[in-house]
Amino acid sequence: MLSAITAGMASRESHVRAVAAGAAIAFIATLITWQIAVAIINDLGNSIPALELQAGTGLLAIIVLLIIMNWFFHKMYWTGWISLHTQKKHELLAAEVDHGASTRLLWGMALLGFTSLYREGFEVVLFLQSYRLRLGGTAVLYGVCVGLILTTIVAALTFVAHRRLPYRKMLVLTGVLLGGVLLVMVGEQAQEMQLARWLPTTPIPKLAHSIPPWMGLWFSVFPTVETLSAQVIAAVIVVGSYFTARK
Repeated sequence: MLSAITAGMASRESHVRAVAAGAAIAFIATLITWQIAVAIINDLGNSIPALELQAGTGLLAIIVLLIIMNWFFHKMYWTGWISLHTQKKHELLAAEVDHGASTRLLWGMALLGFTSLYREGFEVVLFLQSYRLRLGGTAVLYGVCVGLILTTIVAALTFVAHRRLPYRKMLVLTGVLLGGVLLVMVGEQAQEMQLARWLPTTPIPKLAHSIPPWMGLWFSVFPTVETLSAQVIAAVIVVGSYFTARK
């Protein structure tokens, strides 16, 4: 979203530098938030069993992702959050035209860069804690590095062809991908809650032989009533959010 909002300012070097400075501070703040979250969860790990801690952090990640999905498909996301940043950018640029470049303008651009990036960073920090507990910090680091590389490529393409990109379609596609991630996470989380004995385990014998092991490994589809029901409920919430937003 940051690159989409600021792409039109590519010719204003001072503005781009201010936005980049704000984004850089947001990135540092995200790293600090990560360290704080890790310290808190590690401290909790001294008094809470590992399975229960994984189940708890995974449940928090599911709640955060459900909120993101509901907000993403809600009209407030399109007419509120994105429009707010775009309107703020236009107001700042208009202020420059009327009164000349000022320190206030540059601070406003820096704040725009900070808020656009840190909100996403904060969500990612919460989102990845359950994976860190399950897979370790190294695996998460590799994944984050790949994600940063791909994000940088998308940002560069956005700046180069910002007027030709179908932003609405891109965001809808992002929502679809998030929906797929949500279903996988819900399946994993339901199984972890079963292992922690927070949920009962009710096998479905007829599906045990028809669902291959790779479905559980890659898509977290398991032949139990609880895991499949949780994924169906999550799918209904996501689809319901989408059609509700269209009204």
